Amino acid sequence: MPMTLPLIPDGPRHYPRAARWLHWLMAIGLIWILTSASVHALLPKSGLDEFMWPTHKHVGTVLLVLVVIRLGLAVAQRAARPRSTSRLASLGHVALYALMLAIPTLGLLRQIGSGRAFSPLGLPLIPGFDGPKIDGLVNLGNDLHGELGWVLLALALGHVLMVIVHVVKGEAHIWHRMRG
Repeated sequence: MPMTLPLIPDGPRHYPRAARWLHWLMAIGLIWILTSASVHALLPKSGLDEFMWPTHKHVGTVLLVLVVIRLGLAVAQRAARPRSTSRLASLGHVALYALMLAIPTLGLLRQIGSGRAFSPLGLPLIPGFDGPKIDGLVNLGNDLHGELGWVLLALALGHVLMVIVHVVKGEAHIWHRMRG
């Protein structure tokens, strides 16, 4: 008999099922991409870096697609989503979404400006070109992509910490809204 996950109903006390699945799928992808960046920064040219770093752009591209889908669903399912617990929580979520859009977009702009082709997961997304780099795009990516990635890491850790704080304070319903 196949094992199934318990279904948590949609409604004002839980996020819609599609939002919950996208949240956890993106959490796994963000953990992977932030780990790959950390390993690349701290253990360059190690076996772990050589294993993880080549996946960084591919996972980032998938995350960009998923965040666009997630934002579309958030707008479409606005009435079916639980209300935010505070103005600060709302601002934190806006910042997370903004960074999840901006960081891979900056990476793609840097890739475009470099003149190198890019085919994430074998799909020809960006054709390369001969000639000089587009310095404005390369510099923008160089200046902001990695730095904003560390800001995203800090906000994501804060996001997790706040869930733990809510549970410790006896507000486990906050956790249950996105669980499953």
